[in-house]
Amino acid sequence: MKDWIEQNQITEVECIVPDLAGAARGKIMPAAKFTDTTTLRMPQSIFMQSVTGDYPGLIDRINPLDIDMLLKPDPYTIRQLPWAREPSAQVIHDCFDMEGNPIKFSPRQVLRRVLELYHAEGWKPVVAPELEFYLLQPNHDPKNALLPPIGRTGRAERGGQSFNIDAVNDFDPMFDDMYDFCEAQGLEIDTLIHEEGMGQMEINLLHGDPLELADQAFLFKRTVREAAFRHDLYATFMAKPMEAQPGSAMHIHQSVEDLKTGENIFSTPEGMPNELLLSHIAGLQQFLPEAMALMTPYVNSYRRIVKDMAAPINFHWGFDNRTTGFRVPDNNPRAMRVENRIASADVNPYLAIATTLACGYIGMKKGLQPTEALVGSAYNEPIQLSRHWYDSLHRLADCKELREVFSDAFVDVYVAVKEVEFDNFLNVISPWEREHLLLKV
Repeated sequence: MKDWIEQNQITEVECIVPDLAGAARGKIMPAAKFTDTTTLRMPQSIFMQSVTGDYPGLIDRINPLDIDMLLKPDPYTIRQLPWAREPSAQVIHDCFDMEGNPIKFSPRQVLRRVLELYHAEGWKPVVAPELEFYLLQPNHDPKNALLPPIGRTGRAERGGQSFNIDAVNDFDPMFDDMYDFCEAQGLEIDTLIHEEGMGQMEINLLHGDPLELADQAFLFKRTVREAAFRHDLYATFMAKPMEAQPGSAMHIHQSVEDLKTGENIFSTPEGMPNELLLSHIAGLQQFLPEAMALMTPYVNSYRRIVKDMAAPINFHWGFDNRTTGFRVPDNNPRAMRVENRIASADVNPYLAIATTLACGYIGMKKGLQPTEALVGSAYNEPIQLSRHWYDSLHRLADCKELREVFSDAFVDVYVAVKEVEFDNFLNVISPWEREHLLLKV
């Protein structure tokens, strides 16, 4: 890293850690100090802070003295910060206690734990995330509704623009900056499309190692927001930013290779799903209902789960069926995979990838069997996804299998933080309540 910093004439380094919300926490220091620093510390409580900036009472039991943790840079994550005014870098750090043990409630460590379970079986997971997001007009007062963006036409965008090339080109200057920023950081974008909603876009990342792809998704969110700011736009990964518009998701394509041979272990020689893939799907069907709090982490996330709004409403699976929660694309044996379409875009990418792989892993280890593949539209089937944030938290808290994979420490911290956020939300009275309840009840 020192050589790289000198070669690129870096003057400043952002030492960053992804928190529970997927935001970047950390410290900024001169490059010379970074290369000479042997120990960098931050309080463990950064993982116990809610998205509203509050802390749960649990912090007094787990971390009563607000003790420090040690940060160790991952040299493979050092990248230039392309939007900085002076040559700057960012490095993602892993977190350890003073005895050198990984911090169990660090999202990056949660994903590492899951990957270690796969590697112990001789398996190597491969993932490809797809991230949906909205471009919006700047919103300086949160009391005001969000509005669709205005591009080169000078008009606010309207709906029905799915896969419209010209609608993407309306924002070419912003996307040019986004692509330049991504290239400078080694973020490998596969495709960019316009989605169904007004100003709704989707980028696909190239498939690869789950930890590397989680890093890229984490960094991409920062990147597209910075590119949007430059053009007087907001880029948001809120699951449901506007009324009557589709929600945004983070779809995760996942497959598993044999560590030794590199062969896809999900496929028969004829290119059909084998028993391992079916068990993987069964694990998703059985345990994602217990893990919804990780895949739909905020009250806004559940506004996406509405019939006929391009989001799954149940845990059915099918062949090339985009109405189901789990889609097996029509592909060749080498690329046999399942696409998990459940997670909302506001999810922490480390936790979303860890969760979907963990549920599939449990299914394979238990030899579970899925339901029959759905042939028709899953929108004609009953809603199965939880629509209640607080119920999802309790299901996660009570799931023995997920606690064994993720650790009690992580589940306890995560649930406690989300309960604080839920209590904070209940203190807000919405316009709907004032409109329909004020003088009628």
